Amino acid sequence: MALTPEAVRLAERLRDLRTSQRLTQGTLARALGGAKQISVSAISSWENVSDPKLPPADRLHSYALFFSQAHSTDGVRQLGREQDLSPAERERFNTLHTELVGLRDAARKTPGSSAAGASIWSFETGPVTVVCPEAPAAYRSPLADERNPNYTRLYRYADLDALIELWGHIRALNPDVQVAHKLPEEATSDVLSGHLIVLGGIVWNNVAQQLHQDLEDLPQQVVVPDLVNGEIFRLRNGEEFRPRWDELDESLADPPSKAKIKAEQTEDTWHDGRRRILAGDVALLARVPNPLNHQRTLTICSGIYSRGVLGAVRALTDIAVRNRNEAYLANRFRGESFALLLRVPVVNGEAISPDLENPDNRLYEWSSTDEAPE
Repeated sequence: MALTPEAVRLAERLRDLRTSQRLTQGTLARALGGAKQISVSAISSWENVSDPKLPPADRLHSYALFFSQAHSTDGVRQLGREQDLSPAERERFNTLHTELVGLRDAARKTPGSSAAGASIWSFETGPVTVVCPEAPAAYRSPLADERNPNYTRLYRYADLDALIELWGHIRALNPDVQVAHKLPEEATSDVLSGHLIVLGGIVWNNVAQQLHQDLEDLPQQVVVPDLVNGEIFRLRNGEEFRPRWDELDESLADPPSKAKIKAEQTEDTWHDGRRRILAGDVALLARVPNPLNHQRTLTICSGIYSRGVLGAVRALTDIAVRNRNEAYLANRFRGESFALLLRVPVVNGEAISPDLENPDNRLYEWSSTDEAPE
């Protein structure tokens, strides 16, 4: 965000709270984190008066709670519960919390700053359009047919889980901004020149295919002969990123025919005549200037399969990880264009939201200040 007096005052106040009790940033990070870990780099970015980052609102609640408590000088500092505060501690908590939130709100409302702090899903102006791939006609529900009395337009969409997850989140963060979702064929010039969010890969989304041609530094999705139902990611140096499978031990006495497997789009789940289960997908999360209008942004959420697309979205919408992930992006890329390839575990068929603080989940990182691999 822009360097403003309001943001600097908040950074100074947070630093003063810590130093007044002679705490290191590491000690404070452990104390405030609890089950939701905070990195030392996040604490540092919030205290950095030359380039301050706004902490999420729930972290300011933790600050106020921690520094309103009475702590022994010889024990491990821990974050207590709000309901356990004494009357005097509650009064200190209310006063400090009001102060910190007021400083954050003032910084957010300053011209030139982000309207919603660090979230990449906040937009000062519109329109914002999510372009979602269209499922091939052969795989749609009968309700996707306009001739059906119960016609439902959304049945035409692929990656519907990701669209619904992202749509609600963006609308909640941007109540005064026009937010729409479109199929690729509906992407007019007005849509393409605004803030653009592209879901899915290159086969079912021709907008994604065309835009990727202008983004040579980013990982590219490519069709390979050994995968029929998805496209892998490949870097300029030839390195490839592929899904992970769990092989099933048992053999089916009556396996489905090739025609049935093709009709169900499950070719990739069969290998050498044996069935396997998707155990991990790969997601691409990228934010760059819109190639068609550099005053607006392009955000890409893609995957080899649909669970990767959902994982890219949920990395910054899932309440369990989004605050830590937003802080990681702010500290790592500092407002620059970026791209990440992420590991998305699949457990019991469900995509698990990747935690960016876990280095095992970050398969590849690029920013506009990095040199792309040759």
